[in-house]
Amino acid sequence: MSRIGKLPISLPQGVKAELKGAEVLVEGPKGKLSQKFLKNQIKVEISNLEIKVLPLNEESKDGKAFWGLYRSLFNNLVIGVSEGFEKKLEINGVGYRGSVSGNKLVLNLGYSHPVEFILPEGIIGSIEGNVITVSGADKQLVGETAARIRKTRKPDVYKAKGIKYVDEVIIKKEGKTSAKGE
Repeated sequence: MSRIGKLPISLPQGVKAELKGAEVLVEGPKGKLSQKFLKNQIKVEISNLEIKVLPLNEESKDGKAFWGLYRSLFNNLVIGVSEGFEKKLEINGVGYRGSVSGNKLVLNLGYSHPVEFILPEGIIGSIEGNVITVSGADKQLVGETAARIRKTRKPDVYKAKGIKYVDEVIIKKEGKTSAKGE
């Protein structure tokens, strides 16, 4: 029995969920999200206050795996439309900085030109000092956008210059040392 799958998902006030075929639609103050699921593996029951996910075949390994997976995905939809998700990135390096103009991040990262990063629809970016905050309702899109921003200038292992997650720890390597005279 799945420990995650058996937990019901409670719907906060102002969040509505509905079932359309093989898709769960969730609507709240932060927007609308939907998630398709496999009808041959799980069954979804939606009431006014909660969403329950049940396996069709508890004995099959796939049934148990999809049971927990879809429960987590539906929970992320509910959290996303009610509270939202955010990732914070930190810019480190002399002269490295960024600014926001509309739906575009303009990053000066030591290249010969500024890097313009266009934010996808549904994602909000802001920069305060050297911290970039990426926020939105869709957890996967927020994480993917943050990873793509980080990829524009990965942190250097010798000087730790570049873009890293705020909670990420960069283990610095020791640089070359000259040969000592004998």
